[in-house]
Amino acid sequence: MGIGDGLSKTFLSWPVVRQLTGPDPLGRGPAARSRHTEELTARTETADRVARSVCPYCAVGCGQRVYVKDEQVVQIEGDPDSPVSRGRLCPKGSASKNLVTSSLRETKVRYRRPYGTEWEDLELDVAMEMIADRVVKARNDSWQDLDDDKTVRRTLGIASLGGATLDNEENYLIKKLFTAMGAIQIENQARI
Repeated sequence: MGIGDGLSKTFLSWPVVRQLTGPDPLGRGPAARSRHTEELTARTETADRVARSVCPYCAVGCGQRVYVKDEQVVQIEGDPDSPVSRGRLCPKGSASKNLVTSSLRETKVRYRRPYGTEWEDLELDVAMEMIADRVVKARNDSWQDLDDDKTVRRTLGIASLGGATLDNEENYLIKKLFTAMGAIQIENQARI
């Protein structure tokens, strides 16, 4: 085989040449596939299991299939069985895998103390305890038993505003929790 034969073979293997000379003039089939493409395996084929979820970005509630391998998320795709999105995701929903796998993902809570000038990292457990302590203190400090000789047993010191990406069941549980704590300012914008 001479140099000319090698160049000819290389030239004929270019996708645009295969597209113009072969049976795939639109370049959507074999003309667009390379030898390397044929050797690739989809992450969805090697997953151990598939979990169904809802995209966390907006109030639309597009269905997602979350592919998991070795207890790690390897791919997130639209769920074709979802009546809301029928397998489609917007660019943000398509990139939602980064929410759990990105090296830039925050794993600590950033906290700046009152009158402080610097941020510090806190473990999630420590931050959750601080929040719980502050909720209990706000409830105790603003608790009302009576109002104009009427028993009210309430607090105006805490409130809840649920987000649109929470489903009805989650908002129901939040409502029950805040009602049990005596809060009366409870609202959500559940749309899922």
